[in-house]
Amino acid sequence: MAIKIDQIDTGVVMSSKLTVLMYHYIRDFQKTDYPRIKGLDVRDFHEQVLYLKKHYNILSIEEIIYSIENNVALPQKAAILTFDDGYADHYDYALPILDKYNIKGSFYIPAKTIEEKKVLDVNKIHFILAIQTNISEIIIYLQEKLLEFKDKYNLKSFEYYYSKLAIANRFDHKDIIFIKRLLQVELDEALRNHIVDELFTKTLRRPEDAFSQELYLTKNQITEMVSAGMHIGSHGYEHYWWNHLTKEELKVDLNKSLGFLDSIGVNMKNWTACYPYGSYSEDAIKILKEKNCKLAFTTKVAVANLQSDNLLLIPRLDTNDLPKDSRAEKNKWYFKG
Repeated sequence: MAIKIDQIDTGVVMSSKLTVLMYHYIRDFQKTDYPRIKGLDVRDFHEQVLYLKKHYNILSIEEIIYSIENNVALPQKAAILTFDDGYADHYDYALPILDKYNIKGSFYIPAKTIEEKKVLDVNKIHFILAIQTNISEIIIYLQEKLLEFKDKYNLKSFEYYYSKLAIANRFDHKDIIFIKRLLQVELDEALRNHIVDELFTKTLRRPEDAFSQELYLTKNQITEMVSAGMHIGSHGYEHYWWNHLTKEELKVDLNKSLGFLDSIGVNMKNWTACYPYGSYSEDAIKILKEKNCKLAFTTKVAVANLQSDNLLLIPRLDTNDLPKDSRAEKNKWYFKG
């Protein structure tokens, strides 16, 4: 399934390199009720799209799959745009810009948000952190909860969890990472849900179903996007960390996700996946392969090489890795592509 590197008759230089851009929240930050949420302003998104059109050849997922399966090399500076988590932002703000420039984006949706109108814990945590300006209060609250439920859940000390989890990354301070990791994956699911729900209710003071309808895409919007030629892929059903699930749990989650994709008219011969949190494992890769997943995307930061990379472990760049100004000079990632 390697891509052949060559020079075609038109004189267009061909390549196996692919720059994959990753987006999450895209909002009009002049109007949002949550200005501290970490996201991309729609004006910056527009400027970045113009920058990409100026310096890259923006393709669709289907074009990438065709090139792989037919041993046809990609045009030089090939790029695709991927959007995680199924936010209404993507329909309201990203889609009109994509349509304007005839760009086919790829959208990865955790199906539970659509089917059950539930707010994912990951998003509850995002908005809790966006509203609560004093992070130390959350840390103190978590210390208290770890003590309260120590015996019931056989918990270790606060110091143990903090030492294990509080490791800063390129986007977040170590305290933020500690809160996210403790409440996303480290604790027992029932305890995580209890703590996050308590914090969410206390901080946002809004009904979950109403917040869900505001935050996520609707099924009608998604089917409209499919009709417009956008690619819809699997982001799991529950948005669990796939590398923390058993093989059977992963199969259940993925099967429910694939059932959702089928129900909205996705071409299941060309389905693709995006690992929730970038959380892949050998079991996850094996199951995706067994189910004929064509491509799967990680959060590893690099330009993909479809000649040498595992097609089920494709790296991506974050929106913050490329300029958000159409007049900007090419940065280091252009020269790596």
